Amino acid sequence: MIHLEYKTQNDDLLVPISALQHAAYCLRQAALIHVERIWKENKYTAEGRILHSLVDKGGSRKIRGVRRVYSMPLASERLKLTGVADVVEFFVENDKEVPFPVEYKRGSPKRFLADEIQLCAQALCLEEMTGIIVDSGAIFYGENKRRVKVTFDSKLRKITEELAFDLFRIISEFKTPPPTTHKNRCRNCSLYDQCQPKVVVRSAHKWRENELNKAINEEIT
Repeated sequence: MIHLEYKTQNDDLLVPISALQHAAYCLRQAALIHVERIWKENKYTAEGRILHSLVDKGGSRKIRGVRRVYSMPLASERLKLTGVADVVEFFVENDKEVPFPVEYKRGSPKRFLADEIQLCAQALCLEEMTGIIVDSGAIFYGENKRRVKVTFDSKLRKITEELAFDLFRIISEFKTPPPTTHKNRCRNCSLYDQCQPKVVVRSAHKWRENELNKAINEEIT
């Protein structure tokens, strides 16, 4: 198990873009990792780490007129985000270089928007940094070795921004939310043993039941 360390002063706190991947999956999981500093690697996170090692060397090069920047630092003061893009490709349009972020993932496209949200956050950072609208990017999936293009429409932008604000609030206030329901995706979570969603939910229900009974008894007496 790894305990994560990074600065947590509210005035200058910036939340890792990668944390949005956890928050989109489950806000409680994100808090366990980024508030309580708990991390446990499983086969999915290990495979993802190995895949990212292929693009984490940094540097840039130009291929067929497209400039590629590897491990590019990103930040957004508005969204309180910071991170590193796997690859940002710069295409020349109207004499300007337009950024096109590319994120590498180990598996295949997910049923929920975690990958798209993370990529959209990178685009929002690039827009703030460059002043240029970034309308699309791509996710490269290692399982099928294909790119999936992602369009950053108004709906995805809104979801990404709201999640970023929610995550910043949780981390800056040092609050871990309780699990709402025991979902199927819990089985694939590397922090299932630490989270114990069934136990926590059952304990919360029991506490509410006891408080209600106590209030009723006080009214009767």
